[in-house]
Amino acid sequence: MVEWIISDGLTDFRTAEAWMEERATQIAADTADECIWLVEHPALYTAGTSAKIDDLTDPDRFPVYDTRRGGQYTYHGPGQRVVYVMLDVGKRGRDVRRFVQDLEAWVIATLDSFNVTGEIREGRVGVWVERPDKPLTAIGNTAEDKIAAIGIRLRKWISFHGISINVDPDLSHFDGIVPCGISGHGVTSLVDLGLPVTMDTLDVALRATFDKIFDPQR
Repeated sequence: MVEWIISDGLTDFRTAEAWMEERATQIAADTADECIWLVEHPALYTAGTSAKIDDLTDPDRFPVYDTRRGGQYTYHGPGQRVVYVMLDVGKRGRDVRRFVQDLEAWVIATLDSFNVTGEIREGRVGVWVERPDKPLTAIGNTAEDKIAAIGIRLRKWISFHGISINVDPDLSHFDGIVPCGISGHGVTSLVDLGLPVTMDTLDVALRATFDKIFDPQR
């Protein structure tokens, strides 16, 4: 069984982190079910284990939290759905690369529910959308914006941290960092793409597409 939890309002980041770690410990001990936890946070930046201080361009803008998840700097805030994924990767094949690919596929399938084509790019973490409505890049390619970020940690083969999907955050809040260490590309959201998607609607789509990617009985 995978338990789904949706928290209303804004969840304190350190409180969420402590809760995830405790739940991951319980899952590893087989005393709790796997869990998908959907939250929103106040505006903040988090630094993954590969974060470079030069990518924090405005350190005084929002609180900055060091974490032990993979990845670099990212932003969380109102209007962004954060999907904390506490799953037993040990029981799901012990293939971390495949697990991350499954997370990407889950985001892509969810975006497809809204007729948005999400794509992955070699060397660029996260999920991207093409923006033919924007000027071409300096080398003549179609512009691409990031719509979702992925960063996880494993302990005893239990995952935590997870995914963030931009529904309708203030996109200017990303200006204080180089998101995920990737420069030269923009950031977008479902509403920025012209879609009147609400957080509740996204949550329904996430639930509907989950079993297509992750078989809870696997």
